[in-house]
Amino acid sequence: MRLWRSRLADVLTGVILVGLCMLMLIPFFWMLSTSLKQAVEVYRVPIQWIPSSPQWQNYPEGLARRDFGRYFLNSAIVAGTVTASTLFFASLAGFGLAKYDFIGRNVIFIGILSTLMIPFQVIMIPVFLLVRDLGWLDTYTGLIVPQAMTAFGVFLVRQYVITLPDSLLDAARIDGASEPGIFFRIVLPLCKPVLSVLAIFTFRSSWDSLLWPLIVISTDRLRTLPLGLSMFISDYDIEDHLMMAVAVAASMPVFILFMLAQRYFTEGIAISGMKG
Repeated sequence: MRLWRSRLADVLTGVILVGLCMLMLIPFFWMLSTSLKQAVEVYRVPIQWIPSSPQWQNYPEGLARRDFGRYFLNSAIVAGTVTASTLFFASLAGFGLAKYDFIGRNVIFIGILSTLMIPFQVIMIPVFLLVRDLGWLDTYTGLIVPQAMTAFGVFLVRQYVITLPDSLLDAARIDGASEPGIFFRIVLPLCKPVLSVLAIFTFRSSWDSLLWPLIVISTDRLRTLPLGLSMFISDYDIEDHLMMAVAVAASMPVFILFMLAQRYFTEGIAISGMKG
């Protein structure tokens, strides 16, 4: 009886989880379906989930309405640079806070964590004034530097690195490895799972960022993809099926990145934060 109850509980849990996943995927499926519909099919009642004749031309037609090639390039440059800088600085800070004992280490770590409680809207104006005074408005620098480091990244890497055995690092020191050598040759390769998690989170956040680019960018030449999408949506002559086509195209880079790093992502989520 206990065995049957355990199996029944597993089956019920699986059914509930599958049902919740399907429920969460409905908006994405509707977006994909709408991107392939004709204009008259978008708001048909009852909902037509499968297009009668997929309209693949909606994608090039929607992307041609604005300079989305430039917007994609700008977002790729900003999101890629922000992700790379966040991985580098967060791994350095996380390693230092996890494996070096120095005065004020815990105070510094708590201070970094405390910034997570401050919404960006609170510091938005001071950061804007600083960027303006530095002459970084309407530049890639103004888009990238304020996002180049996150407290969440430091926390995530620190919680992972603290699980690495000290004996491994001590053995490397005995063999004559320098501290930079230990970091680049031993610690970083072992941090692939957590860095994959951080890379996906950071890239998605930067790729989808709208508020900060909206503040610092005023020329079409440097608009990122979310800004281009907002302008696209505000156009009175844009139809919903074209808007959904552009939205699907805009979401593909994040989806591809997740699929490429899925194995490390799952492993990093399972391990990060379990100790320390």
